[in-house]
Parts: sequence; structure tokens; C-alpha cells
Amino acid sequence: MNQRNPVLPFRPAGSSQSWQQYSVLVVDDEEGMRSFLQRTLANRCGLVEAAASAEEGRALFNRIHFDLIILDIALPGKSGVEWLDELREAGFQGDVILITAFADIDTAIHALRAGASDFILKPFRVDQILNSIRRCFDRARLVRENFVLRREVAELAGGVEGIVGSSEAITSLCQMLRRVASMPSTVLLQGESGVGKEVAARALHSMSSRAQRPFVPVNCAAISAELIESELFGHVKGAFTGASEAHHGLFYYAQGGTLFLDEIGDLPLAMQTKLLRVLEDRMIRPVGSTREIPVDIRIVAATNRDLAEEVRRGRFRQDLFYRLDVVNITIPPLRERREDVAALARHFSAQLAAQLGVPPVPLDAATLARLQAYDWPGNVRELRNLVERSLILGYFPVEALPEPPPAASPEGGAKAAAALEEVERSHILGVLAECGGNKSEAARRLGISRKTIERKCAQWGIAQ
Repeated sequence: MNQRNPVLPFRPAGSSQSWQQYSVLVVDDEEGMRSFLQRTLANRCGLVEAAASAEEGRALFNRIHFDLIILDIALPGKSGVEWLDELREAGFQGDVILITAFADIDTAIHALRAGASDFILKPFRVDQILNSIRRCFDRARLVRENFVLRREVAELAGGVEGIVGSSEAITSLCQMLRRVASMPSTVLLQGESGVGKEVAARALHSMSSRAQRPFVPVNCAAISAELIESELFGHVKGAFTGASEAHHGLFYYAQGGTLFLDEIGDLPLAMQTKLLRVLEDRMIRPVGSTREIPVDIRIVAATNRDLAEEVRRGRFRQDLFYRLDVVNITIPPLRERREDVAALARHFSAQLAAQLGVPPVPLDAATLARLQAYDWPGNVRELRNLVERSLILGYFPVEALPEPPPAASPEGGAKAAAALEEVERSHILGVLAECGGNKSEAARRLGISRKTIERKCAQWGIAQ
């Protein structure tokens, strides 16, 4: 028997060939039935194992991840229904099809109450068991897709779809994304906060062969160090205090698709080690479990940090950096593609106006000139926030943007730098004052992180 579950290819749903991603355990004391089911499923499923008793099945179950268990009721020693009770009590969420040659109404009711997905009487036809298996796998697929869709709705509420702009910088970016999208390589997206790294990641996914499978984004900086392993890999019931039931991780829900690890530079060192192992072995182990689960996922990571510098400072693992840095794409800041400001402003205005139920705000030449002259420290996110504010107010509040400093002469570089610093200081402090000193709200409006505001305030000698 296999000692380890292989990496299973993920294929589109709709035929038995899509079952290659699934693993099945057959538990039956009749050798003929075990052999029949193994032969029937061998060319359809990615992995099929068999056992003659609940005890043998438990030994396999403790070593290998199974998506489906086909379980006979009448077994030597512990019955199939007794083991099913134990599996559900332990938090197993996979499907279980119970089969038996001897059954009455009470047995069937007990089996279904214990959590059986289906109940089939022997002898059965091949199409009967295959249809039952298909229903189980379709249900598992729908559970995953429903989770991902609900997560995407939450993530995309008011968000952006597609890359907008025609500047040379954005044209080069799109060419690179198209070139890389069809490749299975890990991609590292770099750029300042708010430049649209998740938009680029979604574009990579939508142009890839995995486009019909889930895109699952996760912000590594938004999850506490204590919970991030469970969020990514899942956990079994009782794995830690508060784990009252089993939980699938984001790797599980991204199966066959793309997992976007945003702010990867904030990942704790201990978790970096575990992520490296997953990238190398393509196996995950839920917290508290002894079983490994194969994953077929493309990883796209993003950061606004200089990871090479983080490696030099000992804050990021060098081996993980090299594993992520297969393809490195830098997203240009908005100040380096000012000619895209007009297209972005109109795009956000049309999109958000429809969401808010208000008419778009006209963008006149004077307003556009002010928008293009501004440096946008919060990048595209800050521009979007300003457009949303304009729709609420009914006009573009360009007075909130500082006037651009006069062009500096070659000898006046230091003065120009000081002027830019003062412009940034005035703008950030102005928004902070509007928010009554609430740094989190000010950061949201500016499209930058709270940490950036705190660092700037410390730099300017302003009390926290």
C-alpha cells in the first residue's frame, strides 16, 4: 500500500476524469467486494486503498488523507456504523457511503443519523455506486466553490477588477503578466502599498489554465501568528483550546487554483519554515493531525517590503525567498504612470457610482491637472478613495490635495526634497485631523497602512 499520498492533478468537473483529485478508502471484509471496487475506481480516482476491518481502515486513515470512505456495515470487530460514529465525533467532514447486504429500516435510519452520505444495498450495479460517488464528489466541490465565492464577495466588495491604464509602464506590466500566466511557476509581486498587487494576482489567475478553479486571497499581516497555521492548513477537532470542531484551511479551499499570499513579508519565521516545506513537498498537515493532504495549487505572493533586505537582516528565510522569487514582477507606483490617472479616475467613478446609486462626477481639465500633479503616496487605492469621496460629496475635493511644489533647479535638489516632504506631511496630518486623530481611519482614507502613519509621525516628532 502507498505510504504517502501522491500529488493529485486537479481537472475540471463534469466527468469521472475529474475524480483524479480525490482519494478513496474502501473498507469491506469480503475480498471480492474490495477487489471489485478497487478495479472499478482505480482508473477514475487518484488513490484507492482498501482494508478488511475498521481497525485496518483506521490505520490507513491515520496515515493518508481520504476524501471519501466506502464502508461496509457488517465488519469483524467494530461495525461500520460504530466507526462512522467515531469518525464524525473526531471531526471527519468527508463523505461516507455505507454498504450492506443485510439492512432494515432501523439500520438505515441509524446510519443516516450517524452522518452517512448514502446507504446502498448489496448487490449493487456499477452505475449505482458510481452515481453515489459522483454525488459525493460534486457536493465536496460545491462546498469548496461556495466558500471561495463567499470569500471573494467579501474581498471584492467595492474592489477593482482588471488592470486599467495605457502608459508604457502598465503596458509592460500587462505583457509580463500574459507571458507568466500560462506557466506554473511561483510568482512574487512587489510594489508599494496600494499599487494593485492583488489586481495583478487576479489577472495572472484569470489568464491561466486554473482560471475555472478558485482564487483564494489571504492577507498574512491580518492574521495573528497564533492562528495563521490553522487558517492556512486547517486543524482537527481538539487541536488546541477552542478547536471545538475540525476546520479546513485556505490551502484546501484553493485546491486546483491559486492561493494569493499578500504581505508575505509579515509571515512569522516559524510559519515561513512550514510554508517552505509545503512548497517543496506539495503536502499540508492540518494542526493536530498526523495525516498529510496533497495540494495542487499555484502560489502567488506579494509584498511591499524589500525581501532581499529582509533576508540580510535575518527577518526572512533565504531559502523561502529563493523559492518564491522564481518570477519577480514589480508593480509601478502611480506617480510613475501619471498618464493613467485620468483613466483610473473615470473607471472608479463609473464603477462606484453604480454601486452607490449616484451619478458620476464630471472630471474637468483643472481637476485632472491637480490629480496628475499629485504624487499619490497611497497609490491607486488612495485615488479610488478620493473618487468615492467625490461621489458622496458631489464634487472632487481637490482642495484636500496639496499644490504641487515648483520645479526644482539642479542646484535646488535638497529644497525640492524638503518641499515634497512638507507636502506629504501636510496632507497626511490634514487627513489625520479630519479623522479626529484616528490613525486607522486616516490610513483607510489615504490607502496606506497604519504603521506608515505611525512611522511618519515619529519621524516628524509628533506624539503618538
